[in-house]
Amino acid sequence: METLNNMRIGIASDHAGFELKAVVKEYLEKQGAKVEDFGTNSAESCDYPDFAHPLASAVERGECEFGVAICGSANGISMTVNKHQGCRAAICWKTELAALARQHNNANVLSLPARFIEENEALEVVKTFFSTDFEGGRHQRRIDKIAIK
Repeated sequence: METLNNMRIGIASDHAGFELKAVVKEYLEKQGAKVEDFGTNSAESCDYPDFAHPLASAVERGECEFGVAICGSANGISMTVNKHQGCRAAICWKTELAALARQHNNANVLSLPARFIEENEALEVVKTFFSTDFEGGRHQRRIDKIAIK
């Protein structure tokens, strides 16, 4: 993968994703990304919406080009992020899912299920997500129909 050349990436997790968040954040920074961490900052029990909404808002406003959201199953944090009209969060636990999320859905937030993915696989998913481009074409028509107008 090419370096992420100062790409602005937001990252957030709840307590279940706290450890994986640290690993992913370090990886992204080593690839050249500017990572904004929206928390949580410990493994103490917390509520994922408290961190998902600020992440999603930053992506929506363009302050972060992409986001990474992590919780135990990735479901709750993804549901919260996807409440924001400018976000398309995709739950990915395999590289093929990450590639398709970018190619077909132009996902701008990668959601990782911390309790269901090993660290090395998570980093491969991250690598795939950030090295795959949106294909556009017929897929853009579908993307245009996602947001409520």
